[in-house]
Amino acid sequence: MDGFSGRRGLSSLEFMHIAIITAGGAGMFCGSCMHDNTWARALMATGAEVSLIPTYTPIRVDEADVSGSRVFFGGINVYLASKWRWWRAVPSFARRWLDHPAIIRWATAKAVSNDAAELGQLTLDMLAGESGPQREQVEQLAKFLGELRPDVVVFSNALLAGAVRRIKQLFTGPVLCVLQGDDIFLDALPDSHREQVLSSLHNRARDFDGFITHSYYYAEHMAAELSVSLDRFYQLPLGIDLTGHDGQPRAAGDPFTIGYFARLCPEKGLHLLVEAFARLHMKHPRTRLRVGGYLGDRDRLYFEHVRSQAARLGAAIEFVGSPASQSEKVEFLKSLDVLSVPTVYREPKGLSILEALANGVPVVQPAHGSFPELIEATQGGLLFEPGNLDDLVAKWETLLLNPDERLRIAQIGQDEVRASFSSQAMAEQTLRLFDSLTRRQETARP
Repeated sequence: MDGFSGRRGLSSLEFMHIAIITAGGAGMFCGSCMHDNTWARALMATGAEVSLIPTYTPIRVDEADVSGSRVFFGGINVYLASKWRWWRAVPSFARRWLDHPAIIRWATAKAVSNDAAELGQLTLDMLAGESGPQREQVEQLAKFLGELRPDVVVFSNALLAGAVRRIKQLFTGPVLCVLQGDDIFLDALPDSHREQVLSSLHNRARDFDGFITHSYYYAEHMAAELSVSLDRFYQLPLGIDLTGHDGQPRAAGDPFTIGYFARLCPEKGLHLLVEAFARLHMKHPRTRLRVGGYLGDRDRLYFEHVRSQAARLGAAIEFVGSPASQSEKVEFLKSLDVLSVPTVYREPKGLSILEALANGVPVVQPAHGSFPELIEATQGGLLFEPGNLDDLVAKWETLLLNPDERLRIAQIGQDEVRASFSSQAMAEQTLRLFDSLTRRQETARP
């Protein structure tokens, strides 16, 4: 079959059509979904045409949602096709209604899981692509892209790689993959499936024309994880839409307020934060901790344990839940004097760090993952030795006891985020990268 490559001879970046295939977060506020949606909106604002295509579930974001209404690889059908092989024999018209966004949202709220420990076989089935139980879904996405005719196709994670081979039989333009946390899912897979998944992923990763990361750390890490040459990786800055982020650097409040804004889960280190705050509070009673973020069913027992441990500190710790809108999130951030999310894993992004700095709030983060690069680039915070709670407390004390230095860091951080980490800057660099890749591929085509 003849391939297509969108509008060949692209003469202007504004006319580029980009298809971003994003993975829904099973009803939760997902950092990757939110990044992809912000990215798509920023590209649209430049004049580019963008199709944000959800997979598994609809996405959930706290800004204007620009994703399409059709969900590919609908989570219910994908799950049933993996669990019951006979499900594929059911006529497609009898299965199609399960891919309706409203039905998926309902099922997500009830029972659908995105816990890697439960999804080993399903992940293998997804990576089997055109030769596996999801081949009908692969064909649907490939045909849709064939009719859409974009210039560039971008997948939001490598676990969708099973669809790439079939798509590239129809599409001769660049097919890229944004890596923004895939290793976390892979590490959580049960031993019974992890090696098989990695072997399949190594094979399928070769189908991509390149990979995008937001830090050099993560490029090096995932190049090794996927057994892919580092020269196939490209870096793009993280970017946030600065609209509505109107907080300004200010003198610390009384009491001095430390904040946490992330998913309420062990990976993000909430338990470490509460223990470190207890140590700080013993030395400096006029301090408080405010905790905000999304709580999923998987982590409810963990959260209840953390909250019971925090009860001894009384009103010094406040759990505010998950802000329902961007404006509520911004108001939460503006109430803080410093933000810390002491992740246990090596964070590949760090959107909450940029959001805090955009509102004039300095940060204290572990010196691993993307955080050293973000702190170096923004100068908006301090780093502590990962896992060393005494060092975390010492860094908080540095900001508490040196108000002029805290204010200086806050101002520099905000200035750097506004100059270099806006969604506009991210979009402009994206278009330059995609234009370069499409031209290179056209030149290399026989």
